[in-house]
Amino acid sequence: MWKAGMAQDIGKALISVREKVQHAAARRAKSLPAVQPRLVAVSKTKPAEMVMEAYNHGQRYFGENYVQELLEKASNANIISSCPEIKWHFIGHLQKHNINKLVAVPNLHILETIDSVKLADKVNASWQKKGSIEKLKVMVQVNTSSEESKHGLSKSDTVDLVKHIREKCPGLEFVGLMTIGSFGHDLAQGPNPDFQLLLKQREEVCEKLGLPIDAVELSMGMSSDFEHAIEVGSTNVRVGSTIFGDRVYSKPAKGEASAAST
Repeated sequence: MWKAGMAQDIGKALISVREKVQHAAARRAKSLPAVQPRLVAVSKTKPAEMVMEAYNHGQRYFGENYVQELLEKASNANIISSCPEIKWHFIGHLQKHNINKLVAVPNLHILETIDSVKLADKVNASWQKKGSIEKLKVMVQVNTSSEESKHGLSKSDTVDLVKHIREKCPGLEFVGLMTIGSFGHDLAQGPNPDFQLLLKQREEVCEKLGLPIDAVELSMGMSSDFEHAIEVGSTNVRVGSTIFGDRVYSKPAKGEASAAST
């Protein structure tokens, strides 16, 4: 439930997270692209008022896991009128029957979870049918932890899917790779292997397709590990509860799979 007193909390949280993002970026190895990481504030289960408050504190990128919730918030008259520069990221598992709904989302900026040729083709067809002048930015989701509970394609299929998007999907613009990764990695044991694998996937994609490293983003890192993710190369972090507070979950919208914590 939104309370006026939460406004100050959101502002303070954003200042804190942004400082941590900057400090983590400063600790990156010089061999990594010098790209300022993008902070995506994940607003799932939170009301439109909290999105607008974060926007008022300078936040522009927001992420949602469920298509219906994203469509409702992005179409909210108050958000449309008071947040003209808002940019939405879809970071949940996209089911084929929800593609047209997603494509209809106002100010949709990036779809981070393309994980098959079939899905890429269907999203491309729907986006082209929409008749947008601009291409839809997309990322390819990789299941770096090989967990059955996680969505994403296997590392062996990554190059082929990126190649397909670039060559066969004229309505889409490939911009990077994304992973959720396993939870609770102990950094005392060394860098998160899921993040290391995504880095290697980027190297392979760039080498085989002739792309510059700094042209391929890496979306990895959430509330619990975004600083480490940035240190090892993430250019896009998805932070929710650290900004907006803990979530109270209800059942997912009908026809939508549940998504991972952020």
